Amino acid sequence: MSDTLKGKVALITGGSRGLGAAAAEALADQGADVAISYVASAEKAEAVVEKLKAKGVRAIAIQSDQADTAGAKPLVDKVMQYFGKLDILVNNAAIAVQGKTVDDPDLDTVNLDRQWQVNVMGVVATTRAAAQVLTDGGRIIFIGSLLGSRVPFTGVADYSGTKAALAGYARGVARDLGGRNITVNIVQPGIMPTDMAAEAADKLPDAVMDLHPIRRIATLEEVSATICFLAGPHGGYITGGIIDISGGLQV
Repeated sequence: MSDTLKGKVALITGGSRGLGAAAAEALADQGADVAISYVASAEKAEAVVEKLKAKGVRAIAIQSDQADTAGAKPLVDKVMQYFGKLDILVNNAAIAVQGKTVDDPDLDTVNLDRQWQVNVMGVVATTRAAAQVLTDGGRIIFIGSLLGSRVPFTGVADYSGTKAALAGYARGVARDLGGRNITVNIVQPGIMPTDMAAEAADKLPDAVMDLHPIRRIATLEEVSATICFLAGPHGGYITGGIIDISGGLQV
């Protein structure tokens, strides 16, 4: 454990599993106190909190459904009440509704619309709430997707659209908050071994893997390390950036 982020407070949305949990542990390893949000996995969230506390930092799990934009301010308020400040926001929570083309008669438009609500409007609401209290010199890191920039296969139009929207929003927020020395960046992983992407990763055809110069999927540790770099002191002059962690996939 290092003390690079000692004294800093981070909020990671969707931190009970996958990349959110890995990023929470990585930030705690650098000394940050960490709040995570979760929707329904209370046991998983508390297990993450216990791991974080075992590293010697303060930690808390807060139930909050990102689909409900009215819940964003109470989420941030709880972080402020518990820790007294907020330095780092990692907008990680998202859902993926994929697999059907837009002309499929069985397209699940209800869940596709919810995906836009969670992945875009919920993130916007959390960012707006956090921006009111974030310390000057703070950090906002959006977790996007390579699919926000490149679409190498079918069935992801709406998901790709949500992540592309985040990229544009992040650049605007970077401009808005630059005067306070708050950096705002978007990290775009390729396919990772998370619950959300596991099914897709198992079914990737060789043709898709052949598009990767580094012919494998990303690890959670690689993505978390980038998050920690952007959150730390050496990331202070990077803002409005889009950082791909995708093995060089270019389509």
